[in-house]
Amino acid sequence: MKAVILAGGYGTRISEESGIRPKPMVEIGGKPILWHIMKIYAHHGITDFVVCCGYKGHMIKQYFADYFLQNSDVTFRMDRQEMHVHCNHAEPWTVTLVDTGLETLTGGRLRRVREYLNEGTFCLTYGDGVSDIDIRASIRHHQQQGALATLTAVRQPGRFGVFNLSTADTRVHNFMEKPEGGETPWINGGFFVLEPGIFDYIDGDETVWEKGPLERLAAEGQLTAYRHSGFWQPMDTLRDRTMLEELWQTGSAPWKVWPAAPPRTAAPHAPATDDPARPTRLQPAHLVTPTPALTL
Repeated sequence: MKAVILAGGYGTRISEESGIRPKPMVEIGGKPILWHIMKIYAHHGITDFVVCCGYKGHMIKQYFADYFLQNSDVTFRMDRQEMHVHCNHAEPWTVTLVDTGLETLTGGRLRRVREYLNEGTFCLTYGDGVSDIDIRASIRHHQQQGALATLTAVRQPGRFGVFNLSTADTRVHNFMEKPEGGETPWINGGFFVLEPGIFDYIDGDETVWEKGPLERLAAEGQLTAYRHSGFWQPMDTLRDRTMLEELWQTGSAPWKVWPAAPPRTAAPHAPATDDPARPTRLQPAHLVTPTPALTL
């Protein structure tokens, strides 16, 4: 099964960061939030990703192009243009990066990556939110319901005090500061499970996934909700990013559901001889031809 990640928006509400990098590349604990989302899926057995790029998409492509090198111990033979890999700590993922346009809306981005998906169930989520959701359980729920689409319903912790106020009354009869749990409404938390039939509900690049398609699917009884009562947090603002960073640095990040990586051991020294074991011929950068989609 594949997971599609929407990563092409401008991220205007966190412009302090998105002015210099795409929002999914904003770091939490030294890793892009996109990496955290992939780790969540990988923990549940999904390691094949299709990333919908747009704004500053070249930075996402460059990150994954360099990922293997940055997570490996290597020796370079400069005169031969060869690289010997001694120890590889890269993730066992397949990542397809697709340029879905600068101005394309969420539904249009999903439609543009259809050719990179199999004719079967797939996952979809946003490139700026983390959760301790049980992905496997959400997939089982989706299969049991038999609908075209399942979204994850979450309760976002309130940030402000709420109260009821009728049209004719100016008096506040009840007030609750920062409601949580059952006092807050269910909202769309992403982490969708979808069938290929949903593409019939997307007209083109101007389609907003959350408007026409989801509204029509709901009206036709083809949209179900998987209730998640655990942790869920989007990174909409700098305040959100700071909060997520604090959770990570204190070792209390609820979305870190994957086990800790084993400690890295020292790599063996490069052979002093001309042993050609595991050589990789280096390709000059000016010979690399950019493509609309990149699969690693």
